[in-house]
Amino acid sequence: MSSTHGKTVRIYLADGSPAGIRHAEVVNWTGQAIVCPRGRVGELSDWPEAHRPGVYILLGENPKSSKPMAYIGEAEHVHTRLKQHVTYKDFWDQVVFFTSKDENLTKSHVKYLESRMVDLAVTAKRMELENGNAPTQSTLPRPDRAAMEEFLGPARILLGALGFTLLEPVKGPIGPNDEEMKDHPLASTTLFFEMSKSGVKATGASGDEGFVVFGGSVGSAVTVDSLSSGYEKLRETMLDDGRLKRTADAILVSRDILFNSPSAAAAVLRGAEKNGRTCWKDKNGKTLAELEEALLNTTEDEGSV
Repeated sequence: MSSTHGKTVRIYLADGSPAGIRHAEVVNWTGQAIVCPRGRVGELSDWPEAHRPGVYILLGENPKSSKPMAYIGEAEHVHTRLKQHVTYKDFWDQVVFFTSKDENLTKSHVKYLESRMVDLAVTAKRMELENGNAPTQSTLPRPDRAAMEEFLGPARILLGALGFTLLEPVKGPIGPNDEEMKDHPLASTTLFFEMSKSGVKATGASGDEGFVVFGGSVGSAVTVDSLSSGYEKLRETMLDDGRLKRTADAILVSRDILFNSPSAAAAVLRGAEKNGRTCWKDKNGKTLAELEEALLNTTEDEGSV
């Protein structure tokens, strides 16, 4: 397991509602995040944090596809810019923005952060970006670039803690010495799902967010009538957006895909209902269910010492 220390995140609910304006911070970090519903942007006039240079993310849905969409921007005065977006951008329903507690972020700093966040979001491919063009990265001295990279780490932690994962790539195969081992005890265990008669030959791994099917996996070209409408729709959506590609006799996984569960992953690949905890197995033939049970027993034994 990784020796990386844990982080403490504090979230203040301004009116006691988890859906209202929230202030979030990572302990011992100079940055801060504010989450605000679109309809309450006017209230940010009373928040000093919103009257500073910062980088912001508008979050909503693409009105044409109903898929999650985001816009990443920066401003010398965040509140002023957000009021403009209320008038001129329709898709978003909430915003999260980052400013500095010590007021040390400048226009150049937030332009750098904007560019880096766009790069991360494009790489992660979690959400569509409404940004028309990639922003130009500002030229900063080396020490300032290093400081902004350090700023990004806690910012990404806060985004994840607040439920926004658009900057985090779907985790693919993980090596034994990778820092991401901290993600989940089974994340480094490659699991296999093979059905020769239906042409399924896939690999994946279990993690904290769900189950990842690795790019290059192969699934069945056909579905059975008993496949639930939900899984059938999910499969068609993935074929439409390119995560799955259809060939004459199979479907191909074009890149790592995160599923909510191992059963969802198995059903989409096979085109039929499958118990993911019994059909995904490690190289020794142990099922995911057996691996989870063994992990549970190991953890309980360690706790009783």
